[in-house]
Amino acid sequence: MNPSWGSCLSLQGKTALVTGGSRGIGRAISLALAAHGAFVAVNYRSGEQAARATADDIQAKGGGCLAIPFDVSDSAAVDQGISRILSVRGRIDILVNNAGITRDGLIGRMKDSDWSEVLGTNLSAAFYLCRAVGKNMIRNRWGRIINVASAAGEAGNAGQANYSAAKAGLIGLTRALARELAPRNVLVNAVSPGIIEGGMADRLTEEQLQAIRIHVPLRRRGTPDDVASAVLFLCSCMSDYITGQVIRVNGGLYM
Repeated sequence: MNPSWGSCLSLQGKTALVTGGSRGIGRAISLALAAHGAFVAVNYRSGEQAARATADDIQAKGGGCLAIPFDVSDSAAVDQGISRILSVRGRIDILVNNAGITRDGLIGRMKDSDWSEVLGTNLSAAFYLCRAVGKNMIRNRWGRIINVASAAGEAGNAGQANYSAAKAGLIGLTRALARELAPRNVLVNAVSPGIIEGGMADRLTEEQLQAIRIHVPLRRRGTPDDVASAVLFLCSCMSDYITGQVIRVNGGLYM
């Protein structure tokens, strides 16, 4: 191993915003970034208790953290939330667009609200946040944006037309912004999880999980830490020449 790689993982002095950062994958990402020195703004919409618990865990280990509530699907609320973080820290170096919801259903039964709510939280929110945070990153000529996509956005998934479309759109947004922001040293990448413990897959029955697991070459679900490790890599200087890419954390479910 190159002896400089250890220091390359240091995020000391950086400020990170993780949306949906209070539980599951978002919590794991928040803890990982804080463990490597970043001050982490943990965003949440309604899970205040979980967000406070995540913040307490970070602070108990000597890290800096701010639990900040705002609805990422509301552009005005996003702008206000970003302004608050900037008033405390002065800059945002890392943005992880992790917040997401599902409203599953077959296309013939999917309501307009099921479609619009999922697109609003899973795709439009990332646009609002990238727009708000990107200005600060461009000015500082340094930034890392990581969008949490999904294998469903690459392969599609029956009963998830809204979710699959939103995550596919998120990958398109990632690539477009990677081209746009690269001249200012702002790197934009995505991680694409498969079936992850503690996430939306927990709503499935064991029979449903087993049916999916046989299509995963590693024959197991991933963990939130598996995803957090990929995000940490994309935030570190080990990925300084990587932008516009999709890192698949799915055990081989989709190749």
